[in-house]
Amino acid sequence: MLKTQTKLQPVVSAKWLSQHLHDPNLLILDASLKDNKAGLKSEYEGVQIVNARFFDLKNTFCDPDNPISNMIPSPDRFTAECRKLGINKNSKIVVYDNLGTYSSPRVWWLFKAMGHNDVAVLNGGLPVWSKENFDVETQKSIELEPGDFQADFNLESVLNSEQILENINSEQSLVIDVRSEDRFLGRVPEPRENLKSGHIPKSINLPFSRVLAKGMFLPKNELNEIFERLSVKNKPLVFCCGSGVSACIVLLACELVRTNSKYLYDGSWAEWGQLENYPVE
Repeated sequence: MLKTQTKLQPVVSAKWLSQHLHDPNLLILDASLKDNKAGLKSEYEGVQIVNARFFDLKNTFCDPDNPISNMIPSPDRFTAECRKLGINKNSKIVVYDNLGTYSSPRVWWLFKAMGHNDVAVLNGGLPVWSKENFDVETQKSIELEPGDFQADFNLESVLNSEQILENINSEQSLVIDVRSEDRFLGRVPEPRENLKSGHIPKSINLPFSRVLAKGMFLPKNELNEIFERLSVKNKPLVFCCGSGVSACIVLLACELVRTNSKYLYDGSWAEWGQLENYPVE
């Protein structure tokens, strides 16, 4: 049996996971969403990787008191819910979703923000796992022994609207909006009601689809070329999207090839697009 001795890489392959399924302390989390604002559909409803545990982004690992969906939960809530899933301080976590790569990077980012760095995304998710004929099973709920996970929240990993507003003038960081070009340019209405169309002034557009091919991250040389063309240089980078989910796809892609400091504007357009007196281009 192969054993995991070192910290996980940010992204792992289906072959790697198949060889490490029975490693001590390895946990697999299913971050699949039942629906999404991108309108993406999965062929893999109702099945999961063997022994995976469902990580409910929409209803559990979010802030129930925030009117904007998907916002980061408090460290106490995150800790309590992770313990219910049997997650421990020494757990090695591999997270996937049933769309290939969509919501799983959000979970990767959440764990990183909460101080747990031993976490990886399964490249290509459940579709690639299934196509390579590795074992799946019907989704099920099982009783789990509580874990001892403890969040250690890195407050600086998340930016708020006031910080983004200040950055328009200071240009200390480069804001990367990963929504589609049509949404970024305000050519189409937002999928959420009562939001303006357009983008944050001085932000640039890199649709999340451009860092993926068939649900998998592009090779590192191609990812590096993408960020080179954006002239990110050594600037701190802030990622945003509709409500903080797909931004994490590009943040993770950037993590694979760039050492820039990286932050998430969690409220993203769901917040900015409804704020009065906040500039929009």
